Amino acid sequence: MYVTNPSYAVNTVANSLNFKPGDEILTTSIEYGACDKAWEYHCKKTGAVYVKQPISLPVKSKEVFVTEFFKGLSSKTKLIFISHITSSTALRLPVEEICAAAKEKGILTFVDGAHAPGQVPLNLQDSPFDMYTGACHKWMMTPKGNSFLYVKKELQHMIDPLIVSWGYNALFPSHSTFLDYHQMNGTRDYSAFLTLPTAIEFMETYNWSKVASDCRKLVQQNAPAFCELLGTTPLAPINDDFILQLFSAEIKTSEPEKLYRHFFDNYKIEIPVMRHADNVYLRYSINAFNSQQDLDILFGAIKEIKTKTDLIK
Repeated sequence: MYVTNPSYAVNTVANSLNFKPGDEILTTSIEYGACDKAWEYHCKKTGAVYVKQPISLPVKSKEVFVTEFFKGLSSKTKLIFISHITSSTALRLPVEEICAAAKEKGILTFVDGAHAPGQVPLNLQDSPFDMYTGACHKWMMTPKGNSFLYVKKELQHMIDPLIVSWGYNALFPSHSTFLDYHQMNGTRDYSAFLTLPTAIEFMETYNWSKVASDCRKLVQQNAPAFCELLGTTPLAPINDDFILQLFSAEIKTSEPEKLYRHFFDNYKIEIPVMRHADNVYLRYSINAFNSQQDLDILFGAIKEIKTKTDLIK
């Protein structure tokens, strides 16, 4: 079903699963802040526990990550919530392996794929994911406000709409009660959603798997120089297991918000400077319209900022 953003999807699921006091939702310590807040809010209301399993950075391998993550599992775990590609640290996580293992244990899974559509090939029907949310306005280049929530058909009856409207006991029901309940809202603007078929057609026409592959290569080729410039080490091995079209590195700055404005005001560079717990990360992104020249301009700006200001230590 269409939703405006993954946060909407997370709230829809969190509001539906009827967690009891002591139930646990297992996640990682590197999830997107807005989703963390949604789960913390609903856990506070229900008495459930949001378990943020610490993830050691840099990540050594997929196997080490999976082993470390499942140390947070307990007999009270009712749901695993995990990002496909993280936001602040820009890491592709081994969600397929984690969700397959969870399925064997009878634990529900919900994947936050906000950055995945357009970067990662998705076949949700054949996946081990029970629920999945993705954004199309990031890497598929549709207008903002174009995301989706996928729920396996046998679980759809568990998910209630955040807003009860005309789709409930619809006068003219469609083939799907799930879609009726969630999508048929009064005075809702569907225009962003309606662009998705054209975006998919565009990507098919221009061989987007090749475009994405070229972008990954550019990201990975520049990652060592980026880390060296910032005086840090990569957060994971620089390969397709962990690094796709985004790359994030820790940056030493005491004023991340000021640094963000400095990039934009002085260099016309729009780049996230993100706080996460006690760390700050700088992240570049490469899509079809970016080039090596863009990264060279960024690297030159970082060198100049380090020389002329104290914004980067």
